[in-house]
Amino acid sequence: MALNPTVARVTDRIAERSRDSRQSYLDRMRAAAEAGPARAHLTCGNQAHAYAAMGEDKAALAGGRAPNIGIVTAYNDMLSAHQPFERYPDIIRAAAREAGATAQVAGGVPAMCDGVTQGQTGMELSLFSRDVIAMSAAVALSHNTFDSALFLGVCDKIVPGLIMAAASFSHLPAVFVPAGPMTSGLPNDEKAKVRQQFATGEVGRDKLMEAEMASYHGPGTCTFYGTANTNQMLMEFMGLHLPGASFVTPNTPLRDALTTAGTKRAAEITALGNAFTPVGEVLDERAFVNGIVGLMATGGSTNLVLHLPAMARAAGIRLALEDFADLSEVTPLLAKVYPNGLADVNHFHAAGGLGFMIGELLGAGLLHPDTRTVAGDGMELYTQEPKLRDGALVWEPGTGISQNEKILRPAATPFQPTGGLKQLKGSLGHGVMKVSAVAPERHVIEAPARVFHDQDSVKAAFKAGEFTEDTVVIVRFQGPGANGMPELHGLTPTLAVLQDRGLKVALVTDGRMSGASGKVPAAIHVTPEAVSGGPIAKVRDGDRVRVDATAGTLDVLEPDFDQRTAVVADLAANGHGLGRDLFETFRKAAGPATDGACAIL
Repeated sequence: MALNPTVARVTDRIAERSRDSRQSYLDRMRAAAEAGPARAHLTCGNQAHAYAAMGEDKAALAGGRAPNIGIVTAYNDMLSAHQPFERYPDIIRAAAREAGATAQVAGGVPAMCDGVTQGQTGMELSLFSRDVIAMSAAVALSHNTFDSALFLGVCDKIVPGLIMAAASFSHLPAVFVPAGPMTSGLPNDEKAKVRQQFATGEVGRDKLMEAEMASYHGPGTCTFYGTANTNQMLMEFMGLHLPGASFVTPNTPLRDALTTAGTKRAAEITALGNAFTPVGEVLDERAFVNGIVGLMATGGSTNLVLHLPAMARAAGIRLALEDFADLSEVTPLLAKVYPNGLADVNHFHAAGGLGFMIGELLGAGLLHPDTRTVAGDGMELYTQEPKLRDGALVWEPGTGISQNEKILRPAATPFQPTGGLKQLKGSLGHGVMKVSAVAPERHVIEAPARVFHDQDSVKAAFKAGEFTEDTVVIVRFQGPGANGMPELHGLTPTLAVLQDRGLKVALVTDGRMSGASGKVPAAIHVTPEAVSGGPIAKVRDGDRVRVDATAGTLDVLEPDFDQRTAVVADLAANGHGLGRDLFETFRKAAGPATDGACAIL
């Protein structure tokens, strides 16, 4: 199948836009690779420090002829998705020895849980934790004793931060090793119903807690299709996982076998062998386009519209919102996974999962088939499924037929002909909307504005019964420069209740929504942000606002709007408490959301 002309055009546009920065990046990568294995340049004293505690691996490390794999881990046992990583270093070291290699935990990176910090002060550190993770991983690899790296991470900011670090060590091969989703618990739609009942006072906190604990109940990633599982999809579409690795549940024989295989592959693709695959060559324009197509086809998290530009910049590639918008227009929505549908990721995986979807998109000419991956050359490898046969890991052809077309459909009969995200532009600025979970009749909302400077004020107005008519809720001063751009996921139940009462409601914000944002139309990541004097800082209560995901527009319909002076808010309270004072430098340095809201690139 010939490559779709829009996919080809967008890829060429990205390459042209990135020509100078990408060439400079590749030149640096090649210079580092040509310098040879890092340990050859270390003194005996340097090496003795690095190997002192390595026991039976000391001789192999000192000999310098065996590949040495650096493990960068985001393990902690507060995150259910990362708790399984506690066992991984032992599995990896054993697998490395079998492959004639060695492995060392190079370092750990912080990993916070957005589910714990939703609606809390700590959420204001969440986005910038991505940049801290990138820097922490760079510190881990800076010892310069590694021939390749394994990155252990799953959740929201962790994978993007690890990608940024991997890209900065472009000459090293990098294999990403997931932990997998938890087994299915309370269905996500039932959990959401209880949340809405709690918001209206129909049930008490005891019932809410019971529902939440039944939903989030064991090791592994949360099972809805939020940012964490979108990350895992991306790693497969971009060729950084082994095929079929994303959605195998934790602590199972197949999961352990995939971790072992990932280790052995990391040893095979170093510069010491014949299959050298530096990550800088995997992370090219085609890989990022494939990732964006995967995002659209699955109806993935809006957070990746922030993270992908930051990840790409680390590899010398410049993405723009127009790239997302154009690819969305030609990518069919093939999956319905909560919040876009009732199924969870385990149901999606059982229906055929990423292997089926990648095969469909390749067949439709919507993916670059010839990308380099950690598994080898070509995306066709990612249509295969891992299986255990007599205790041995093998890859077999995946299903060519969806096992449940209520969850996963062929490209010829998609849920909708275009992707899950829409770019919005107008007098209010530049933003995005996740439309895959929003009913078509709610893609256009025109109503008076109610303006707030934090989400708690919205909840207070709701409890006071102030929302009695169609409303566009404006929540501003929530951008990266104002308070670190926290997710406003806590507004989802409140606004959903208003919508269920028959009101037409929409959210407009320079902040973020959760990867699990649902059925309420939300124009998010609005730039320029309010703290920079963006148009969103000029909106007043009662202004007529039009949010139009069909036309891709975002406007205030008041004749004097352009002539107004932007409001200035007192943000002094954002600078202190729970570590926020340590992040002042990040808030001052953060770029716009359209460039990834990054403070370090």
